[in-house]
This record gives sequence, C-alpha cells and structure tokens, in this order.
Amino acid sequence: MSTKHIVITGAATGIGAAIAKRLARDNRLFLHYHSSAAEVDETRRAVQETCASVDVVKADLSLDEGCVSLFERIRERFETLDVLVNNAGGMIERRAVGALSWQHLSQTFALNTLSTMRLTALCADLLQAGQNPCVVNITSIAMRHGAPSATAYGAAKAAIDAFTRGAANELAPRVRVNAVAPGIIDTRFHERVTPAAKMKQFLENTPLKRLGGVDDVARAVEFLIESGFITGETIDCNGGLFMR
Repeated sequence: MSTKHIVITGAATGIGAAIAKRLARDNRLFLHYHSSAAEVDETRRAVQETCASVDVVKADLSLDEGCVSLFERIRERFETLDVLVNNAGGMIERRAVGALSWQHLSQTFALNTLSTMRLTALCADLLQAGQNPCVVNITSIAMRHGAPSATAYGAAKAAIDAFTRGAANELAPRVRVNAVAPGIIDTRFHERVTPAAKMKQFLENTPLKRLGGVDDVARAVEFLIESGFITGETIDCNGGLFMR
C-alpha cells in the first residue's frame, strides 16, 4: 500500500491518540494538539517507529487564526492530503438549557463545530489533490438522544453530522466525507464531565454491557478510510446504547 498523508486533530490523548496509533504504519502523520505537550510526545513516541514520519503542531482550533495557522503548517509539510480526521473537540461543561449563555454556546460551537468546518474548508484543495482522499469527522451519541445538561454539546455535534452530508455531496466525486459518532467511551473526558452514578447508568443501559474503548472508535475510523464506496455516512459506535 502507498504511503498516506494523514492529519489528525486532537491527537494528544484518548480517541485521537488511538487513531494515530491505528493509522501509523508506513504513513506520514501530522498530529495536532492544543494543551497536552507531554501527552502528545507520548503519542509521537508510540508511532514514530512504525510511521514514515510524524510531525506535531500546537494550535487553538476554537479560533480562526488557530485553524489558519495549523493549515499553513500542514501545507508546508504536505503538497497533497489523503486523510483528514477532525477529532478535536470536547464538552466545556454541563449546563441545563435554562443556564445556557451566549458565551457558553459560542465556545461550545467554536470548539466542536466551527473548527471542523473551517479546517475542512482550508484543506479542501489539498484533499482534492490526494490519493483516494477522505475526511472523517468525530461527532457524538449526544446528538442522538438529547442528553440533559449536554444539549449544547449535542447540538454542536449534530451540526457536524449535517455538515458531513453536505460536504460529502459538495466534495464528491474526489473526496469522501464520513463521520463516527462514539457512545460512552472510557476516557478522561467522562472523568471530568460525567458523575460516576451517570456512568453506571450508561453501562446498565448499554446492550453490550461494557463501555467503549478508544480502539473501538479508531477501528471505525480506519474502516471508513478504507471503504471507498461509502460517503455521507455516520457510523454509530456505541454498544447499542442508541440504535436506528
């Protein structure tokens, strides 16, 4: 297989780091992070023996200048781009609908929605010149079930679901665009924003009776990269917690 040029945002820890490790072999990786320098160095060390090359760049993708700065570094490194994984994002804090402020909504959508849309737009020409190019966006089960106290976060991820289909139509036939919607994945994300009692409830309500692992999501991303006749699709990776 030929070497791919791959950009992964939010690659320092959790799902992003697992995706980097999953896609490393013989490929050229460009890993973005925001604040976890020591942890992204661990990811770099984990992939550098198997990948063709690895670059690590810090940027705040909740700001336009951060997206532009990251893109300029990508363009300096790669003349073409084969895979863009938009993984960066997160829940700023849980808030009830009645407590939603303009600032909270702006921050939530900037981090989870605008960053993905903007970086995809900036990378579109590089992707058009790539080999079997594709984009994989990471959304969330929160967009499926209207989770109380995560309504803003779920809405921000739902916007990416809609963007995935629109971009798939617009960037076809050269570039495929898909998404993965993780369920409850065992990462530090939930240590910060989800109480233990709520995690227990999620586990009890999941038909497969386990939390997801980061490699479950990474395998779904890899599947979408390798599946050349799928575009505009969102794969739910949640152990059956949400079914269609």
